[in-house]
Amino acid sequence: MSQKALVLFAHGARAASWAAPFERLRDLTQARTPDVRVSLAFLELMTPRLPELVAELEAGGVDEITVVPVFLGQGGHVLRDLPLMVDQLRLDHPGTTIKVVEAAGENAAVLNALSDYCVASLSQASPD
Repeated sequence: MSQKALVLFAHGARAASWAAPFERLRDLTQARTPDVRVSLAFLELMTPRLPELVAELEAGGVDEITVVPVFLGQGGHVLRDLPLMVDQLRLDHPGTTIKVVEAAGENAAVLNALSDYCVASLSQASPD
């Protein structure tokens, strides 16, 4: 039976507190998918980096990985850096299927949820 993992792939930052919303997203997603290992990986400045995480997942028996770029837009990191990294990972881990889905901010449902939040902010009380 195939073992699956979901990797939320974010940029990374110098401040550890930057990762807090991504950790909450990981935890919320893990709670909804108990049979799938949900992890965070970062492009730079934070660990684990994607190559190290993929190696760890494979060593733990995972053979199907879905990477979700948790980026609002498809800039150079999503369009150029991530595909190159994934191509190398596929060569390094031929027994593991690695697929990448669209950046979160390119998904209609995500954009609608963000729009809902923006519209709802109009009715929030103003700070005095």
